[in-house]
Amino acid sequence: MKLIIQIPCYNEAETLPFTLKQLPRHIDGIDEIEILIIDDGSRDETIAAARASGADHILPVPHGGLARAFSAGIEESLRLGADIIVNTDADNQYCAEDILTLVQPILKNQADLVVGDRGVATLPYFSPVKRLLQRAGSQVVSQAAGFAIPDATSGFRALSRLAAEQTLVLSDYSYTLETLIGAGARRIRVLSVPIRTNPKTRPSRLMRGIWDYLVHSTITIMRAYTMYRPLRVFTSFALVFMAGGLALGLRFLYYFMQGQGDGHVQSVILMAVLLMVGVQTFLIGLVADLISFNRKILENILIRQRQQDQMPPQSEKVSQNKA
Repeated sequence: MKLIIQIPCYNEAETLPFTLKQLPRHIDGIDEIEILIIDDGSRDETIAAARASGADHILPVPHGGLARAFSAGIEESLRLGADIIVNTDADNQYCAEDILTLVQPILKNQADLVVGDRGVATLPYFSPVKRLLQRAGSQVVSQAAGFAIPDATSGFRALSRLAAEQTLVLSDYSYTLETLIGAGARRIRVLSVPIRTNPKTRPSRLMRGIWDYLVHSTITIMRAYTMYRPLRVFTSFALVFMAGGLALGLRFLYYFMQGQGDGHVQSVILMAVLLMVGVQTFLIGLVADLISFNRKILENILIRQRQQDQMPPQSEKVSQNKA
């Protein structure tokens, strides 16, 4: 059983050595533990720090953001033969000892994706507004994914090989929300476990402000949910339009029966418009559902290709002694 701990990094030369020092090198039930650093085009000495601090593999990628770095790490971990992949942050936000907590449900075959729950409602370095947004966002993602997840934005998570092979990230912003909705659509077994956090070492680079976080998260959730549930989304909009049209039709019928129909012809026109828009929206949903079905076929092909892929790893193998 091989565990790879992957760490996406961008300009983390100062924090990375301490973070790597905390990572476990022995866990019961795990034969091998290796550390993979995904360097997201850092402009400082992140790669040199990784080499000097005990990383086993270093994968340099062009700067494309956290989501792309995470996705590149998953692909590389699969090439390296990982049976379990743990993703953590380079700034030592998460308690490294809790990696054992993350991997246990996978070792016991209780889950394929395990997400660390930071207890966002109690984190002292989160502002009240951020705590509220985190809780609200997690509830929305839980509804979209079809299972309860108290900390949807947590990046501290473990994936079995099966879950990793089925993980696809299309967002350029963050992988956390999209992958959970995708896991729900693919019926991957997901479990949330409580984990601890360390004192904050630097401001978040992903969240530039409340409104920036809110806008990007909302777009990510809507896009992911529409991608996996297009017929449900478009049918909901269609029903709203059609309900409005029927309400106007009943209103006109009421006045017509009262002998006042001539003064409410505009209701009939608007009714016809809303009903047509509703029908067209439903038809768009049918087309989107067919496209989604085709996308699922392509995803299955990609997953099978991943399972059969014999390409060699692309990361640099670090040969010095482990820390």
